[in-house]
Amino acid sequence: MRQALLLFPLLALTACQSPREACISDATRDLNVVNRLIAETEANLTRGYGVAQRQDIVTRPDICTIENADGTQSTFRCDKQDVVTTEVPVALDLNAERDTLRSLVQQQSALQQRAQASVQFCVASYPDE
Repeated sequence: MRQALLLFPLLALTACQSPREACISDATRDLNVVNRLIAETEANLTRGYGVAQRQDIVTRPDICTIENADGTQSTFRCDKQDVVTTEVPVALDLNAERDTLRSLVQQQSALQQRAQASVQFCVASYPDE
């Protein structure tokens, strides 16, 4: 159920695209992922460490209201919980990161050629949009 809820915004966004835009988006999806991974790997190498996200539950005091049986409302002190996302440093094997970067750059080259051909197909298939 939760996964289905996560797909709704994606479906709504896709519904707003023209057929040409959807075709181009599909054609460049893998290249965009590899480009993001290259940028992340380069940033890791520049920093000398990785960054991971950690989620913590933080409890904070709040005021809650309930409706009584007679229709009046009562307020009382209660606690609310929030999820806080924090970035934390992570140790990396920098040699492995360099190997990963080399591999991603090789993939990028092949994906660029494939994406370029696919985008040309999209433009030819869906003219004047």
